[in-house]
Amino acid sequence: MEYRRLGKSGLKVSELSLGSWVTFSKQVDHKEALALMAHAYDEGVNFFDNAEGYEAGESERLMGAALKDLGWDRDSYSVSSKVFWGGTKPTQKGLSRKHVTEACHAALKRLQVDYLDLYFCHRPDIDTPIEETVWAMHNLITQGKVLYWGTSEWNAQQLTEAWAFARANSLIGPSMEQPQYNLFVREKVEKDYLPLYELMGLGTTIWSPLASGALTGKYNDGIPADSRMNLPGYEWLKKEWTSEAGKAKLEQIRQLADLAKEIGLPVHHLALLWCLHNPHVSTVILGASKKAQLEDNLSALKSKDKLSGDVIEKIEAIMGNKPEAAQRY
Repeated sequence: MEYRRLGKSGLKVSELSLGSWVTFSKQVDHKEALALMAHAYDEGVNFFDNAEGYEAGESERLMGAALKDLGWDRDSYSVSSKVFWGGTKPTQKGLSRKHVTEACHAALKRLQVDYLDLYFCHRPDIDTPIEETVWAMHNLITQGKVLYWGTSEWNAQQLTEAWAFARANSLIGPSMEQPQYNLFVREKVEKDYLPLYELMGLGTTIWSPLASGALTGKYNDGIPADSRMNLPGYEWLKKEWTSEAGKAKLEQIRQLADLAKEIGLPVHHLALLWCLHNPHVSTVILGASKKAQLEDNLSALKSKDKLSGDVIEKIEAIMGNKPEAAQRY
């Protein structure tokens, strides 16, 4: 395991990390969470990702119980939460000072920690001024309840506004963004955010590196009954991959699988290593419902040398979706 700086911050995160979306509390119970987190930690993973919106807080409770039982030194790992979807009432959602603050307190309680290492604004909130959210995050940091704050799925303009307001008012601005990034979703990370890596020292903790599991190749011959696409509430995901556009993507995955086989890799290792090849990626968040699955994904790190320049070019030829370079400002 190697470690990368979270943008220009001094925090170093493992290049592969463990997330809890979909799995914790939905597919993974306490015993399984313990096994997954213990193995990840033993393999060098030091960042564990969560959010108030994951299973209505139950994912955080499960992770918090596991952290308590594992008893790791608090200075040996980082844990995150995200704020936006806390409940149905007006004061239980969004990025107002009230909800940002109360969601932080609730996350601390569920995760059973004294502070959050990373705290993300899970989506932009058009009903709350960005300056209000920046102030709320700044205050939580000065109170010692949060160490670094960032965003998830904000656009470059919103990020720039938050950073500029913080800078103009001597406040602590965002350090990181958590965008979706994989072979099919590239625009934000490779184009939109390009000027921000230098301007504000933006770090990225990317999610869905395997495109909701599609880049494992397991959907190439149909959708398995036990896959997340058949979980209640994820009908949108199934529709996405059974559409005509989805079928075209599956054909590209079959071609990627052939390429991966040529160089002695499973296709999902190829996809993970491709994400890590981008120097602007601070950490790739893995999801796993079984220990064997996590072991397999972590083992991709042993094959970094197989992702040569020639292989990257062949991947680009198959995908044909490399964004045009953004102009710097």
